[in-house]
Amino acid sequence: MERTPTPPSRPGLLVIQPLRRRHCAECRSGPRSLLVWEEGAPRCLDCADLGHLVFLPRGDAALTRRSREESGLSAVVVRFNRRKSRYERQGVLVEEAALALAEERCLADAEARRRRRVRDARRRAAEDVRFTDAFAREIRRLYPRCPAERALAIAAHASLRGSGRVGRSAAGRALSGTAVASAVRASVRHTETPYDWLLMSGVPRHEARRRIAGVVEATLREWGGAPP
Repeated sequence: MERTPTPPSRPGLLVIQPLRRRHCAECRSGPRSLLVWEEGAPRCLDCADLGHLVFLPRGDAALTRRSREESGLSAVVVRFNRRKSRYERQGVLVEEAALALAEERCLADAEARRRRRVRDARRRAAEDVRFTDAFAREIRRLYPRCPAERALAIAAHASLRGSGRVGRSAAGRALSGTAVASAVRASVRHTETPYDWLLMSGVPRHEARRRIAGVVEATLREWGGAPP
């Protein structure tokens, strides 16, 4: 006969999910999926005065914590893991009313978090618009004959949040002349020259840059001179 592992000794009420079919030693009903060990014998939840509780599986820490806080009576449910030779937590038993109240509180928190995310997204969007405008103004300062629409397009591309481009670097955020000039030069390279085509044709990057350098410099001079 398979021996039942000794349940762990820990504070609070403990309920076992047995690995094999077992009946209640008191009322003989079963087999039961949840049992309480009392005086070395398994007892069903009804005989252990826990039959009115409902099972909440593990997985939602906030819901579990709040359910136990609201429940006057609760128990931890564990099951033995043969491979690891230890009992592992499966969930908790709590009062149904406590679970319902905890679910309402968690839903309210979820709605609050959703609203906060919306507010944060709007704030970030407004910040991005202001920064893009400032970046475009700096482009126009360094290259006064650069078309306004083009300056704004370069700024929007370089400062896209999460892109990792020069506009999101520390220097870019500080609107340093070097960072702004780098963004402008990159835009000219990819837009006004056959640079991308050269790369796709197998031309090494440094060679491709050398070939289109004259066009880049000419465009920069046309927009107001060489960058600082």
